Amino acid sequence: MQKFPMTAEGLSRLQEELRQLKAEERPAVIRAIAEARAHGDLSENAEYHAARERQSFIEGRIAELEAIIPSVEVIDPSKMSGDQVRFGAHVTVVDEETEDEKTYRIVGQYEADMKASSISISSPLAKALIGKKVGDSVEVPAPGGSRVYEIAAVRFG
Repeated sequence: MQKFPMTAEGLSRLQEELRQLKAEERPAVIRAIAEARAHGDLSENAEYHAARERQSFIEGRIAELEAIIPSVEVIDPSKMSGDQVRFGAHVTVVDEETEDEKTYRIVGQYEADMKASSISISSPLAKALIGKKVGDSVEVPAPGGSRVYEIAAVRFG
């Protein structure tokens, strides 16, 4: 069985999503389907078809989460230190062309969120950064051509 690295916070979010889907979303969609059925002809009942579509999504997501959660390997980045980039690190990089500075946290593939500046360990940027140290430069393939970043800082926790 393949293990997926994840932070404790990421696992907690997935477990909460699963709980909400089972305890709240699933019963609500079942009620919506029953209500739509009561309206009669199902072939032209948009509410019924929308509820069935939502039910399909919910059941699919529940199955996905139930497959992922047992395969999670929780890694605690707060117990790590050093200047080498590893899973869980907050990495500050400087684009060598534009001098733009950004900080990313390297997390598991099921908890990545660009809005929160969390990137998947399997992303091209994270793959290029893993194992490197402060001061190193990395070249990352991008749709508009390769980008070169210098690692300015690495911190954990």
